[in-house]
Amino acid sequence: MLRSPGIGPVSYFHLMRRFGDAVAVLDALPDIAGRSGVPFRPIPAERIEAEMARLAATGGQYLFHDSPTYPRLLAALETPPPVLTWRGDLSLLGQGAVALVGARNASAGACRLARDYAAALAARGYAVVSGLARGIDAAAHRGALAAMGQGGGTIAVIASGIDVTYPPEHVELQEEVAARGLLIAEMPPGTEPLARHFPFRNRIIAGLAAGTVVVEAAPRSGSLITARLAAEAGREVMAVPGSPLDSRSRGCNELIRDGAILVQSADDIAELLERFAGPTRHNLREPLWTEAQADELEYSPLAEAGDAPAEIVHLLGTAPVATDELIRQSGASAGAVQMALIELELSGRLVRHAGGRVSLG
Repeated sequence: MLRSPGIGPVSYFHLMRRFGDAVAVLDALPDIAGRSGVPFRPIPAERIEAEMARLAATGGQYLFHDSPTYPRLLAALETPPPVLTWRGDLSLLGQGAVALVGARNASAGACRLARDYAAALAARGYAVVSGLARGIDAAAHRGALAAMGQGGGTIAVIASGIDVTYPPEHVELQEEVAARGLLIAEMPPGTEPLARHFPFRNRIIAGLAAGTVVVEAAPRSGSLITARLAAEAGREVMAVPGSPLDSRSRGCNELIRDGAILVQSADDIAELLERFAGPTRHNLREPLWTEAQADELEYSPLAEAGDAPAEIVHLLGTAPVATDELIRQSGASAGAVQMALIELELSGRLVRHAGGRVSLG
């Protein structure tokens, strides 16, 4: 179902809450898509088989949200990735984790600092999580790899398929992480990284970790998105201060001004992580939603009449807006708005953004 056109993680969980299981969702999708004016065309079984064969050829495997090994902190997000692909040591998901992120064009001093922090944290038994990008991310992975013999490790979350390397110069680093640490991707094998994929990768980085450390970042950078997502998930957000004369430090300084915790050593980071009491993992052997939650997503008369999509599309533009704001302005129920958004997504007219925001595509 997840590979069906127009069905992303958010739609997946809303549809599962509404209909109860994947078979019922697949039975209902033609009707839902039909109301949007676009016939539903299920993905051919041959394409799924080809994807599975491609993943197997890389040595990768699937990790589904209902697996006992699915990481508890990631599962605690409102809409965790329903399926991930991975290569490497899956046991790293059971260790305490800290995200270490920052600028791609980082200074030499910041890269050295990230490498030292990662090595010290890995030596304490933590899994250091980052995004395999240039600069701080690469330094964090390399530092953790250098200290892996002391109990910790590193987890790289990439925005492409698990068999695609970006940036290209990190092919050896990516292979080393897959061989000695853990490599994770949400996108299907063979997917080239696109700009819209990176915020979704960032939510996984933030979701896996008890805390996120930003070493160096410019304003409005991807690292600040990761920090914001970590804060929204109730995790610790830490930042390394820098000179106000260096634009690469402005993002960290602004985080600290806005409430992030100032850290200056690996000891500072470890002390905060040890105090973190993360959310308990839901029992994945039981339903992921209550009957009351499912009732909220029942079709309302507004949705049945087909008026909700038109009403919602009138409120949407190219600038992302929070779903809660659409509910408030439309006056419709949460269930009606969510089903309207799913209809728009199935028709290819909706784009979902990190943080639960949506826009017209």
